[in-house]
Amino acid sequence: MAATFHLLLVEDETGIANFMIQGLKEEGYEVDHTADGSIALEMIHEKKYDIILLDWMILHTTGLEVCQSVRSLNSPNRNSPIIFITAKDTLGDTVSGLKAGANDYIKKPFHFEELLARIEVLLRNNSENIPLHLGNIMLNERAHQVFVSDQEISLTPKEFALLALLISNKGKVCTRKQIIEEVWDIHFEYDTSVIDVFINALRKKLYMNKEDLRITTIRGVGYMAQDV
Repeated sequence: MAATFHLLLVEDETGIANFMIQGLKEEGYEVDHTADGSIALEMIHEKKYDIILLDWMILHTTGLEVCQSVRSLNSPNRNSPIIFITAKDTLGDTVSGLKAGANDYIKKPFHFEELLARIEVLLRNNSENIPLHLGNIMLNERAHQVFVSDQEISLTPKEFALLALLISNKGKVCTRKQIIEEVWDIHFEYDTSVIDVFINALRKKLYMNKEDLRITTIRGVGYMAQDV
């Protein structure tokens, strides 16, 4: 596996949990585990996960309630794929889980190879939704969301497009010509001072000032985003 993916397993049956953790780690995944729904929500708020494996019946709450809470949280995990792993097997249970925001549903007992296949499909389908990062800033292009230290920030469409361009080219200078063409779709001589106005607006919303090196002004050329 070329990349390391981070999984959260929420399962209160010790034997099943240990079996899954061992198997997933052997496949190259990093796995965090808890049997408690309340603790799971704390972990989801604090750390980004590529997949959440969620049992239906867990301590202190239900997997259904955890799933609903995840989908309503203002955190990067709001769009993380969720697979329900449960012994509940009625059509109504399946529909309830999917309506709560789950991406997939696997019934106990299951073959480990089937679980791996379902995880791989979700990771592949979600590959175009990999967030962009710049320091403590996270940008999700598909969901059109921006977070600063897990706090969601509201940007206009042009501000969002400008930030996405800068982060996508992190470490490289985006010239004024490139920015005006790609963000404003203007391909003729034009007063590019509008870019400066939007950069200043972005800095204010992202809690940055002119001395903050995350978005640097390259005088006479353009702007560059870089991790600091």
